[in-house]
Amino acid sequence: QVQVRESGGGSVQAGGSLRLSCTASAFAGAHMGWFRQPPGKEREGIACLSWNARNTYYSDRVKGRFTISRDNVKSLLYLQMNDLKPEDTAMYYCAAASFGNSYCHPEESYGWGQGTQVTVSS
Repeated sequence: QVQVRESGGGSVQAGGSLRLSCTASAFAGAHMGWFRQPPGKEREGIACLSWNARNTYYSDRVKGRFTISRDNVKSLLYLQMNDLKPEDTAMYYCAAASFGNSYCHPEESYGWGQGTQVTVSS
């Protein structure tokens, strides 16, 4: 079982910024992604990054505001979130992922951490 831990969430006002971090026991060589689940909604893939950080995917909802990055030496995945909006309120998770130009899907066998809550007030 892969150990995953997300951190960095919090409560901010609209227009604010947060930086999420994720550490995972199986990180090297894996494409990684950030996923979020708003209250009462299904989990969605919002940002994916290839193992070598050369390719990315962003959902239209976050494109231009969020930036995914990774440190392969430290086995850390990041999500810089700027210009946050109330609709960004969700539990955020990281996981290994597969992605293309129009999708970002989690590798379900990877497992999920506890997530980190992001709450944006207007």
